[in-house]
Amino acid sequence: MHDILDLVRYPLHQPGTAAWSALVKNCQQELDREGMFNLEGFMKPEALAKAMTEIRPVMETLSFVHKRRHNVYFKKDVPGIEAGHPALNMVDTINHTVCADQIPQSTLMWVYEWPHFAVFLAAVMNKNVLYPMRDPLARANVMCYRDGEALNWHFDRSEFTTTLLLQAPSSGGDFEYRKDLRTAEDPNFAGVAKVLRGQDNDTRSLKLAAGTLNVFRGVNTLHRVTPCVGPNERYIAVLSYFERPGVMFSKEEQVGFYGRAA
Repeated sequence: MHDILDLVRYPLHQPGTAAWSALVKNCQQELDREGMFNLEGFMKPEALAKAMTEIRPVMETLSFVHKRRHNVYFKKDVPGIEAGHPALNMVDTINHTVCADQIPQSTLMWVYEWPHFAVFLAAVMNKNVLYPMRDPLARANVMCYRDGEALNWHFDRSEFTTTLLLQAPSSGGDFEYRKDLRTAEDPNFAGVAKVLRGQDNDTRSLKLAAGTLNVFRGVNTLHRVTPCVGPNERYIAVLSYFERPGVMFSKEEQVGFYGRAA
């Protein structure tokens, strides 16, 4: 793993040491302050190049085009929200997806299945343990966004999301977000409308560099990725872990996200 990740800067392989504990604490503080943390240069340039040689041919020949028209909740019916509210406006998301079972022995899957990675994430998120997903399709995905394609405004279903940017786009592809916009008790529909109208001064924009690990709390953070521009596509890996073992998508979810069932 030393050839893949910068373990000098980010000693994930040394749990319990002073350096590991300091890294965990710094990530927790950034997570509390910003709603996310970023480890720039987490994956080494040589490993990024190797990962792209493994993934790009699969993306270009076997990827599933996931095109979805949705509102920020991915739901038709949202209790307590009035008709015509901006959050119910339909927007388009499009990407090209490669699943874990299509890249089984790849550099990315080595990182995903490395036990120290899940141990580190669990410590930062104050979880007793995190398990890799059992689902052969959903456990790790690579999304490609081409010229004009974007991930539109939405809230995540999961508490937190772990991503690794493998290739930055020529232009665009900025991560925009508004942290802590709602709670389980308060959906803050007025605040959601303010963000969607471009009137919230606390909405932030972030441009990530290739090799950056990004972990963010997306369930209450409204966020999107702006349209990519230019010939270089945006390649981003989404790595899924859960507090209980054996998590699987339903057959319907697999078909909806990937066009097939395992």
